[in-house]
Amino acid sequence: VNEWRIKIPAINVDAEICEGVTNNVIAKHVGHFCESSKWNGNVALAAHNRGYKVNYFQNIKQLQKGDEIRYVHDKFEKIYEVEKCRIIKDTDWKYLEDTEDNRLTLITCVENEPEYRRCVQGIEKKWKEGKNEKI
Repeated sequence: VNEWRIKIPAINVDAEICEGVTNNVIAKHVGHFCESSKWNGNVALAAHNRGYKVNYFQNIKQLQKGDEIRYVHDKFEKIYEVEKCRIIKDTDWKYLEDTEDNRLTLITCVENEPEYRRCVQGIEKKWKEGKNEKI
């Protein structure tokens, strides 16, 4: 079985990812923005943060710079480090555009602010072959 998951230890998230960000998808899973990459470049995901049975992103506002996010696709895993947490307009799509570097973008709503979104971005940690040293 192919695994597609996101794990965010700092806020106890371990969730299955499914294609699409429709309400049907994110009512049960973390959704993947179809137009974004699944592996290299910018991988963009969305989930609810309150008001639903499943609110995987309810605590992403607690994430701090340097927190780890693990992303598993098939048998491969990437580790990202939180770099930015910001509030963006719901019409601001530049954070979903592809990037030269490998990054993970998490999008959710802002409580009581329907025209804004919370955006967390992590940058992939690079590891030397066979050693646990950051390049």
